[in-house]
Amino acid sequence: MSRSFLSRGTELIERTGLHELASRADELRRRLHPDGVATFINDRNINYTNVCISRCRFCAFHKRPGQNGGYVLEYEKIGEKIAEAKSLGAVQILLQGGLHPDLPLSWYEGLLRYIKINHPIHTHAFSAPEIDHFSRLSGLSHELVLGRLRSAGLDSIPGAGAEMLCARVRKAVSVNKVGVRAWLKIHETAHRMGMRTTATMVYGLGETSRELVVHLRHLHTLQEKTGGFTAFIPWSFQPANTRMPRRRTFPAYYLRVLAVSRVLLDNFSSIQASWVTQGADIAQLALHFGANDFGSTMLEENVVRAAGCRFKVMDEQTIAALISQAGFKPALRRQDYSIIRYL
Repeated sequence: MSRSFLSRGTELIERTGLHELASRADELRRRLHPDGVATFINDRNINYTNVCISRCRFCAFHKRPGQNGGYVLEYEKIGEKIAEAKSLGAVQILLQGGLHPDLPLSWYEGLLRYIKINHPIHTHAFSAPEIDHFSRLSGLSHELVLGRLRSAGLDSIPGAGAEMLCARVRKAVSVNKVGVRAWLKIHETAHRMGMRTTATMVYGLGETSRELVVHLRHLHTLQEKTGGFTAFIPWSFQPANTRMPRRRTFPAYYLRVLAVSRVLLDNFSSIQASWVTQGADIAQLALHFGANDFGSTMLEENVVRAAGCRFKVMDEQTIAALISQAGFKPALRRQDYSIIRYL
């Protein structure tokens, strides 16, 4: 199975024509989603702190402890952001931050409780690197940390921090961040506890085709075990303002990676397009290369914008129009991909 997956995936990436890839990915998308609906979610990404000790070479967002420009948002400020998002129709907040060395686990528990009491909304929060960081600071296992956060109000977990699930690449770009096995184990633990998570991949970090396929194999294997992933979201590395070489990645390669991901991750129900990093026109094309989801209104996003992305926030009407223009029926969804309404 492993050798077959790797050889098949490498051939798709390196030798299969783009039109053939699009056809195969679109065929699988039609089989999984025969209604022709393309979904999206109305949410806001709130970065509660930019202070981080990880020092990933690809990150243009973080500040070192004590560095000018570092911040930690007060609960009340986060509450204001949630209230504003809800007034614009948001059904979820995505809550992520740097690995702050001085915030105890109780701070995050208190934040979740504050949100659930004062601004109730689905809280999609704390990536695997954050969970691992909380575990190291508190001396508690990943499972105990996840249990405490879930009791405080955590609903689901984002797939950020995966970057490339390859030890060689991680050693080169994010040596201080959670490793491959721990990233996978944290998601598996969350799945076993009844929490759903997403999975991501950042390509363009100097990985080989085979390493990219290994990343997909890791996700496919875990999904076979737990079925806990709701969606997969790949996007290209954004190099501006980072300490990484400016390796160019082109839209055609994004569509290739997306289509290969759809074909290989046949046990994932949903594949999400990334208009934030690719732009609206490529995201529309992505719906014909295997994606069935347009992502998010992204009422606020700071991390990829710090790395040079300048695509603007979109509202529900704009995204719905883009989906319709691409030949699909737009629908607003929840985190679990259940439909709220058709547009």
